[in-house]
Amino acid sequence: MSDAVHPPFPLLLPDDAPDLDDVRAALTSADAVHGFGTDIAATLAWAVGVARPRSVAATGELLASVAARDVAAARVLEPHLDALGILDEAAAAGIALDVDRDGAWGVFAAEGPGARLEARQDAGTWRLHGTKPWCSLAAHLTHALVTAWVDDERRQLFTLDLRDPAVTARSGPWHARGLERVVSAPIDVDGAVAVPVGEPGWYLRRPGFAHGGVGVAACWWGGAVPLRSALARAARDDRADQLSRVHLGRVDIALWAARAVLVETATVFDTGSSASAGLRAARARTVVADAVETALTEAAHALGPLPLVADEAHARRVADLQVYVRQHHAERDLAKIGGDVATGVGEW
Repeated sequence: MSDAVHPPFPLLLPDDAPDLDDVRAALTSADAVHGFGTDIAATLAWAVGVARPRSVAATGELLASVAARDVAAARVLEPHLDALGILDEAAAAGIALDVDRDGAWGVFAAEGPGARLEARQDAGTWRLHGTKPWCSLAAHLTHALVTAWVDDERRQLFTLDLRDPAVTARSGPWHARGLERVVSAPIDVDGAVAVPVGEPGWYLRRPGFAHGGVGVAACWWGGAVPLRSALARAARDDRADQLSRVHLGRVDIALWAARAVLVETATVFDTGSSASAGLRAARARTVVADAVETALTEAAHALGPLPLVADEAHARRVADLQVYVRQHHAERDLAKIGGDVATGVGEW
């Protein structure tokens, strides 16, 4: 399988869907980037020049189409677009921010054992202290939106200039075989100035939080589409048997169903008609994650070890997807969905 053959466009939406002109332009420029997805500096420079789509649906189309080209490239683009979307959402909510939107942005909101980032106000200036885990590409970015603890129970979102001498991006530990170049290691912060974005808890309460989660799922889905193409080629081979078609059928059905869920979810979000956006996003992410894991398993069974050791693009895609889809919390997300449904939240 070779990623040099670009997937069809659009992948998710009808060809006459609105807001696709900018997506086409972004993909055209991506195809001209040497080392797209493998050269992080070049890929990030491309991402900074991408216009943020105006709808959830068009954003999903862009992310899926980029991931179909290269999973790591989508992993670079997605948090940058998410950060710009958060800044736009803050402006729309009347949150005044004096920040420079230019440059390469990330979103650092994960927590981990043994690491804690705290925000303290000193003479009217907020400063961050401590360690933040899972800061993807921190050594390459210029800015990030970072969550920090303002007391024992509440976190607040802040903008952080990663070029501040008080910020140190670690190089590891990062022993990944998938997303090898998208280093997601801790940063250490020793009094860096930060700008608050909304009140404590705003980051999680805003409607766009659910939208961003579905954007990640679109990356997962787009990354798996070339696996379906590889299975289709294998099923057309003169030596193909019924089992090769069974593997293809399973992947086709799983990705087709996930595609329908992504489109329906984006449509609902764009019309603003969902009263339980978080649950809807969690359901969509779970459907997509299951479909991607089905594609990975069926491709391994159908194609055997050869493409994993002899086809660099295929092997890298599989490894990247296996790491990326682990942003889905599997049974823990299912338990959360079940808990919401059990309490009467989110009727169909």
